[in-house]
Amino acid sequence: MTKDFWYELAGQPEAVAQIRRAVAERDEGVFHSWLITGPPGSGRSVLAQAFAAALQCPEQGCGTCHSCILAKAGSHPDITVLTTEKVQIAIAEVRDLVAQSSFGSSSGRFRIMIIEDADRMAPLAANVLLKALEEPPANTLWILCAPSEVDMLPTIRSRVRKVVLKVPSVEDVAKLLVERDGVEPGLAILVAAEAQSHIGMARRLATSSEARERRHEYLLAAMNISNMGEAVKTADKWLDLAKKDAAALTKERDEEEKQTLLHSLGLSPADTIPPQYRTDIKNLEEGQKRRATRSLRDGLDRILVDLLALYRDVLTVQLKAQTPLVNRDLSVQIRDVAYSSKPEDTIGIIDMIEKSRDRIDRNVRDIYVMDSLAATLKRRA
Repeated sequence: MTKDFWYELAGQPEAVAQIRRAVAERDEGVFHSWLITGPPGSGRSVLAQAFAAALQCPEQGCGTCHSCILAKAGSHPDITVLTTEKVQIAIAEVRDLVAQSSFGSSSGRFRIMIIEDADRMAPLAANVLLKALEEPPANTLWILCAPSEVDMLPTIRSRVRKVVLKVPSVEDVAKLLVERDGVEPGLAILVAAEAQSHIGMARRLATSSEARERRHEYLLAAMNISNMGEAVKTADKWLDLAKKDAAALTKERDEEEKQTLLHSLGLSPADTIPPQYRTDIKNLEEGQKRRATRSLRDGLDRILVDLLALYRDVLTVQLKAQTPLVNRDLSVQIRDVAYSSKPEDTIGIIDMIEKSRDRIDRNVRDIYVMDSLAATLKRRA
């Protein structure tokens, strides 16, 4: 297979080898359902789509034939991907996917159904999928992606073949950024470390100075809370920066989607929307609002993940561990915090940040969570 399909899977030689063996043995029969697990940013979706493309290719993934080109463009008629911008995958979406899976292939040798973020399926939706996994049509394959197998129902886990991705090394991620995106090597190493080997986040930090500045700003704010007034201001700053980050991610995509929809309806941006098309526009806007909500939640979680790394750096200095700092450009401020507090204080902060992530995930109001965390940082400063 050409590097176009596999080289983005930085630091995953074992998983790639497992998938390529399955592709090589496809004429003897391929197992009908797979679960690809790994931490965020490790390349679960990339591997799933490379697997699907290789299975369809007459030469096991040449990268240049018509099938490979369609697969790479996301338009192969026999590869269907379910992804969601919502907090949960709805039962109706899974039912629709199961219905599509029964049609069989049209041009390829397999009908392949991919569910990204399969851990977001509601329990009823997961049970609908379970029935499809128990009795799949001939030559229909399911590929599920999730952070870990424990995120899936035990009954689903028992019916899938598992592929496990690991956290790639900082060096592997940096190499990918240099080769794929043309990032300067020094910057590539810096952002790969700051992103904690999350490939997508590392690319974003490498290619957006605004994203790097926002990250620097919210980490500095956390280390400068001296009183309750500063705590409140810092919590507000975190929320504001998360909103700006989410807006930056969604604005361009929202506009592109709207332009595409208007074009398909035979309209220009300056045209008044005819009554018969207003439902289409409304549905699009509602979907974009749901995506914005998820993007904001993801942005807040990213801040919390970065704060975890920051205070682990503080603990590293306090314990005199011989481990490179994640936030190397903040080493002076990190040492100031480390020398003015105790390791047990830092451990308490790390525990509070983990609890904050859990509260955000359980839909506790954002401002309450961030206010409480900011106050904790102040008390332990």
